[in-house]
Amino acid sequence: MVCLALLLAACSNGPQARGAARPTSGARSGAPSGRAPSGSATTTSTAPAPARPVPLAAPASVAPFPSSAGPVGQGTWTATGRPVDGTSAVYETTLVPPGGTQPAGVAWMDTHLLAAQLYSGSKSPGGGPYTFTAPIQPAQASGLVAAFNGGFMMKDAQGGYYTEGRTVVPLVVGAASLVIDANGSVTVGAWGTDVSMSPGVVAVRQNLVPLVSGGQPTALAAGAEWQSWGATCGATSCSSTVPGLEYQWRSGVGVTADGALVYSAGPNLSPIQLAQLLVRAGVVRGMELDINPNWPVFATYDPSPPNGLAASSNGSSLQPSSVQNAATFFNPAWARDFITMSVTASASPG
Repeated sequence: MVCLALLLAACSNGPQARGAARPTSGARSGAPSGRAPSGSATTTSTAPAPARPVPLAAPASVAPFPSSAGPVGQGTWTATGRPVDGTSAVYETTLVPPGGTQPAGVAWMDTHLLAAQLYSGSKSPGGGPYTFTAPIQPAQASGLVAAFNGGFMMKDAQGGYYTEGRTVVPLVVGAASLVIDANGSVTVGAWGTDVSMSPGVVAVRQNLVPLVSGGQPTALAAGAEWQSWGATCGATSCSSTVPGLEYQWRSGVGVTADGALVYSAGPNLSPIQLAQLLVRAGVVRGMELDINPNWPVFATYDPSPPNGLAASSNGSSLQPSSVQNAATFFNPAWARDFITMSVTASASPG
């Protein structure tokens, strides 16, 4: 009996008697998980909130081209679109390119505050159905800040298309590529040199070859073979029987040294002029997007209140003279690809 009493006493002094219960699934390693005293609140661990993004430095004013004569205010940036965490995430300006007569629009986007998403169309790239396709749905409109056109029809793009976990058109080494990661970060570069496939890549949109490389227009951009940059519409129609124009509506996109995304579009642009506009705005790697009057479009959205839904009614166009406008991306019939820039997951509208 004495031995039995001593044995029971020893057991009662073990770890379980001190309230250090065995860990259960979901308990943090090293955190006490015993029963709380009667009348006290039970606490549960929560993951720390993601760090707020640090905005990029706002773009510095751009000096107009010396030979250009254009409207007052060229190169002066104006904030546009809904703010993100109280900061402007998009700025716009105009520039007349060397030898040009009409101003082109230029937009600068803060890639620390904005996340990119590739939307796909039934015609470009084709091969749907797609989760992300026009029209933009309310769930995405709640954070939408800007959107812009994609590239050529795939038969003319000389490149590939990858999105939503599948290769729609095989990717081409050397092709100019807009690349989006799972967190919405976006960049531009030559496939296989500046950018390549990795587990984090969720979308790749290729179009022709680089227009800007190393902060300078490429040799092909500066060359005489402007037809290499796509078949353009003629002076009176877009019929294949009408000779195309070197100076036509063109659009392009690129990244700056600090990672900002820059878009430019305008009428009466040659390939070299488009490249010069991007370089002037700080682009180090850039590509041409869609061309001709019916396709280039860049729109920003500024709903009231700032956390409201983006819609055509609160949108504005970078180039008011463009055929497409802020309503384009909310049109169910829009069958071409485009890119949206929305409030990143770790930030808030307004």
